[in-house]
Amino acid sequence: QKNGVSNGSLYKKTFIEHFEQAPMYVAVLTFLGFGVGTIFGYLRDFMRAWGLEKRNIATEREQQKDFVPLYQDFENFYTRNLYMRIRDNWNRPICSVPGPQFDLMERVTDDYNWTFRFTGRIIKNVINMGSYNYLGFAETDINALKTVTIELQKYGTGVCSTRQEMGTLDKHIELEKLVAKFLGVEDAMVFGMGFATNSMNIPALVGKGCLILSDELNHTSLVLGARLSGATIRIFKHNNMQSLEKLLRDAIIYGQPRSRRAWRKIIILVEGIYSMEGSIVRLPEIVSLKKKYKAYLYLDEAHSIGAVGATGRGVVEYFGMSPDDVDVLMGTFTKSFGAAGGYIAGKKDLVDFLRTHSHSAVYATSMCPPVAEQIIRAMKCLMGLDGTTQGLQRVRQLGKNTRYFRRRLHEMGFIIYGNDDSPVVPLLLYMPGKIGAFARRMLEKNIGVVVVGFPATPITESRARFCVSAAHTREMLDTVLNALDELGDFLHLKYSRYSKSSHPELYEETRFELED
Repeated sequence: QKNGVSNGSLYKKTFIEHFEQAPMYVAVLTFLGFGVGTIFGYLRDFMRAWGLEKRNIATEREQQKDFVPLYQDFENFYTRNLYMRIRDNWNRPICSVPGPQFDLMERVTDDYNWTFRFTGRIIKNVINMGSYNYLGFAETDINALKTVTIELQKYGTGVCSTRQEMGTLDKHIELEKLVAKFLGVEDAMVFGMGFATNSMNIPALVGKGCLILSDELNHTSLVLGARLSGATIRIFKHNNMQSLEKLLRDAIIYGQPRSRRAWRKIIILVEGIYSMEGSIVRLPEIVSLKKKYKAYLYLDEAHSIGAVGATGRGVVEYFGMSPDDVDVLMGTFTKSFGAAGGYIAGKKDLVDFLRTHSHSAVYATSMCPPVAEQIIRAMKCLMGLDGTTQGLQRVRQLGKNTRYFRRRLHEMGFIIYGNDDSPVVPLLLYMPGKIGAFARRMLEKNIGVVVVGFPATPITESRARFCVSAAHTREMLDTVLNALDELGDFLHLKYSRYSKSSHPELYEETRFELED
């Protein structure tokens, strides 16, 4: 069940990740569940075609019957026959700040989730276990937001221009200097959208004749950026150093296909914390490999910045490494900082290049000033520049909450994935019928959760994903844990047998020496 590495000079502490295998009967019943759902889906499609059941979904017009069908692919079949049955568990409208608790607008359906109507009732004080509010900076405290209010009155809500035209404000310069200081690098550039920070900047860094080595579980923004770049993409197994080294070695030996010329550039794309698995990148080993093979490293710290490390400076600090070991540091402000947008940080030459070549800098509207001030406020709090130790206390509280929550779930017998220090906690549900039942019953207990299934996860690994926050009190966590304990027995979700990992090849110990 546990896989730990204490690898010479690379790791300063034991690195433990959990990827327990479910019993065989669970996998069989999961496939059987999807099989039964598929059979009934085809039966209902047959009934719709013959007018025996109302057709709610869009169809081609009669005039287009000879065209290539737009709606009859398998994805649409899955949507209308499987996803639609449990659609009420997503897109729930919230009507308050997404803090440790939130208020939810109640809605009901009269046609099995094809449409919804609001009842007018507000479900109050739902414990929020789904938002990425890791440090609790998504808040409405008047004193905390005082500076944000001042900037809103001074600058208004929008910039109405791009960074290269008339959209660079003094707040952006102040924020970029603060980000660079916080990360310990030469320079940084901020962007108005976290997703676009990846998808619009990777194409500026690599192109045709370059090679991208991407972790198989990388976020969609990284995948999109890689595809838009026009570079050759090769995938390595998640956190598997043998798989990555083989790709690096082959890239050096064989070069580009056909021509056998050397690659113009080789860049490794990884995340700090993987948002569906809760695992942490094996950064020391990746850094040693990238130095050995003279590759570049692009690190996405969307979920890890603020959430791990002694002072919230992400996985670089978590492993006790230097920011200079990473060529491109990327992160977002949408999670730990309770705001919006993202950043790219590193050497001044890199940032200067992006200021003129980034699609976001050229075409996208600048970050609005009140959002920039919210990030500055949160970051100064983390750095202690506000004259308090509140930021450090939040980081420590998040660590305590994370370890407590994970330990209790293990003790109860649930299978959970990821690293012991990761605030992203996936709890495996497996069977499709249990996805909806789990989320609905948790909401009945006034607990809001995020459930995820195929195609966002492997077909046999549907899960609930909890995001722990520093703002959660011990009482809140105990309320959630007690509800999970009861629901785990009711839905038979306690599959853990403390068996060996289902991915042992991903976590075998390897030895690499860091180069000076």
